[in-house]
Amino acid sequence: MPTPADYLALAHTERDGPVLRRLAKCPYPFVWQALAANPHTPPQALQELSTARDSAWNDNELLRLLADHPGSSPAVLRGVLEAVAAKLDEGERPYAAVLALAGRPELEAGEVRRLGTLRGASAHLRHLLDRWLTARIEAASPGRK
Repeated sequence: MPTPADYLALAHTERDGPVLRRLAKCPYPFVWQALAANPHTPPQALQELSTARDSAWNDNELLRLLADHPGSSPAVLRGVLEAVAAKLDEGERPYAAVLALAGRPELEAGEVRRLGTLRGASAHLRHLLDRWLTARIEAASPGRK
């Protein structure tokens, strides 16, 4: 019988998509985070993880990892965006995930900027969000000044 440590080890090292998709269904948030950090985790598993919930701290870390994951498809990123918006609207502070989303060119700047208008967004987050999005827009348009 596999232990939670066995699941965690697999989540860190496994490269096989079907195995990683099965691991996304396990009940351990530390395994979800390891999967979200594993560059081999396929988008289908990442999509499943975007709806996983445990506690504020674990959820916020998972959302940040998903937003940073190089294999996150636009659908995964939109799921993360929706989850982050819901958390901000509830007064939570998934700020690292907000800033990770700001760096993703797959999302429109306006979609991400909207996060700064929600209840849980602080003035500092709005300032950082504006800086990140402005830098992203400027990097995408190198001829503009």
